[in-house]
Amino acid sequence: MAHSGVVPAGKRKEIYKYIAPWPLYSMNWSVRPDKRFRLALGSFVEEYNNKVQVVSLDEESSEFTAKSTFDHPYPTTKIMWIPDSKGIFPDLLATSGDYLRVWRAGEPDTRLECVLNNNKNSDFCAPLTSFDWNEVDPNLVGTSSIDTTCTIWGLETGQVMGRVNLVSGHVKTQLIAHDKEVYDIAFSRAGGGRDMFASVGADGSVRMFDLRHLEHSTIIYEDPSHTPLLRLAWNKQDPNYLATIAMDACEAIIGGMSLTTQVIILDVRVPCTPVARLNNHRACVNGIAWAPHSSCHICTAGDDHQALIWDIQQMPRAIEDPILAYTAAEGEVNQIQWGATQPDWIAICYNKALEILRV
Repeated sequence: MAHSGVVPAGKRKEIYKYIAPWPLYSMNWSVRPDKRFRLALGSFVEEYNNKVQVVSLDEESSEFTAKSTFDHPYPTTKIMWIPDSKGIFPDLLATSGDYLRVWRAGEPDTRLECVLNNNKNSDFCAPLTSFDWNEVDPNLVGTSSIDTTCTIWGLETGQVMGRVNLVSGHVKTQLIAHDKEVYDIAFSRAGGGRDMFASVGADGSVRMFDLRHLEHSTIIYEDPSHTPLLRLAWNKQDPNYLATIAMDACEAIIGGMSLTTQVIILDVRVPCTPVARLNNHRACVNGIAWAPHSSCHICTAGDDHQALIWDIQQMPRAIEDPILAYTAAEGEVNQIQWGATQPDWIAICYNKALEILRV
């Protein structure tokens, strides 16, 4: 990683940093072709009033600047830009928390387009743990909730007519996905990329669903000790592989080092048996991100202040060590995202800092 300071001509920096006004949790890269280094950041403040900020890197000055800041009730559990790399749809981003909200990005004013609430007849709202926006059909969004359900929403993105909101949504289907809380949901690129999705949750299972046949699901993996599974990520190039994180699977401290077995790689063709485990983190793992351009690279990040990149080509042989390690984070890394349209860049969050790292 290059030192900050004077950058010689022709030598770009390897790392850019932005300090937000508050601790950060959720974060996502924009994929629009005209917004190369734009990210959305969500605050993590333990009260009702939270913020979302859109920041952009000025490549001339090498500085991040805030383009838009708006209020959000509760911390966002996830932020995601519309997966529209061609720039055809309106410039939207979505957030999950108490509800799913869709926003229209603007500078300086980002406007709320719609609030999608599936609990119309109840005062109680079951918080959303996560969501995923379908890359093949951006009119589909899936949410996961602590009430054991997943909901698939249909979005309508209309044309601008006066001040009428552009986006509305309706429930396409809601299903009880797990026996306990559902912590994450992700669409698969398999079979056309529109109908297959998987979820993970507090019951320790990974389950796969097909929107065309919702009467049954497939259990791809079940943790032997029913340890909750927190995150789920599909390989971007090979839909047979997915990764999941087991919660706090911190083993006994041996000689002052606590070893963890937390990131599990699964092959849907060989259900129930992990094809690899990535064991090098010294504390709890918080994030996983597959390379957008390679089927055998995955990045993990955790409370040990590290972001690690792994090459899993050797599977099913054991993967002993990462090929790259970033150990200069000054805090617990709680979020990691690999730039979907910029495979040379990984973004991490810790404390109030966003860093983008060239890999």
